[in-house]
Amino acid sequence: MNHSLGMAIETLVAILLMLTIVYCVMLNKRLTRLKADEHSLKAVIGELITATEIAERAIGGLKLAVRDVNENLGSQLAAATQMSDQLYKQLGEADNVVRRLSKIAIAARPVTTSEPVAAPAAKPSTAKAVAAAAEAFSERRRSNGLAA
Repeated sequence: MNHSLGMAIETLVAILLMLTIVYCVMLNKRLTRLKADEHSLKAVIGELITATEIAERAIGGLKLAVRDVNENLGSQLAAATQMSDQLYKQLGEADNVVRRLSKIAIAARPVTTSEPVAAPAAKPSTAKAVAAAAEAFSERRRSNGLAA
């Protein structure tokens, strides 16, 4: 019995050794795959680092561009505001000139007492037409809020 018990123990040890060897082979394959994955992961990490550096440089360039655009737009906006104010003043002055011209045109037209009462229905004189057009124009400007 001792002999068969010894043989059984040695057989069991041999089987366990075989299982250990098979397990070690499987583990070796897994470690090989893991190392291959590690190399590809290192490559991906390197690419990510490069992309991050490129993005940081691009962001820096964008910040400079935004700063330049901000400065340019600020000065252009100030110039546009000044020009708008100037145009508003000039519109007011032009409205005053049109009013004065219409008054002059009305005052300069000849007064005739021999005109028939139905004359307004007839074609008005050129000066009268200009004065009426100027008054209508200035009224439209005032009603639109474009004149002072």
